[in-house]
Amino acid sequence: MSRCIWTEKLDYFKGLERPEAVLLIAGSSQLVRIAVAWRDTRISKARRLTKSPRKSDEAVWRWLWESVRYSRKDLLARIPLSDSRTPRDFDALVANRVLYPDGTLNSFVERYLRERVLTIFKARSKNHRPRVPARRQTNRA
Repeated sequence: MSRCIWTEKLDYFKGLERPEAVLLIAGSSQLVRIAVAWRDTRISKARRLTKSPRKSDEAVWRWLWESVRYSRKDLLARIPLSDSRTPRDFDALVANRVLYPDGTLNSFVERYLRERVLTIFKARSKNHRPRVPARRQTNRA
């Protein structure tokens, strides 16, 4: 099976993106940490891909994920404050197509995260005033 088919199937799902996916992570710092860690996870496709199912979108989605290799242990170790719920949260993000098997994120989620970071930096730059050294007073009489 050609790797091109894998990419075509993934692109199909990326074309179905909905902005509501942002609602899954908005307000949850744990889910945001998972998404950020996922972007930096080393991923590779299986050397031999099985035949792509044609039954349903869900079957194709599972096939895409079964066709990639990554270290779940390493991923979980890179997520700050990871706990027993983290693997289940990761699986929920996969099932809701927030995380893609190529290491990318739903584009609406990606934009949300970028805006959130920019907002944090803007808030810090407004609150951060450069320190101006005090003037030395000289005693001139």
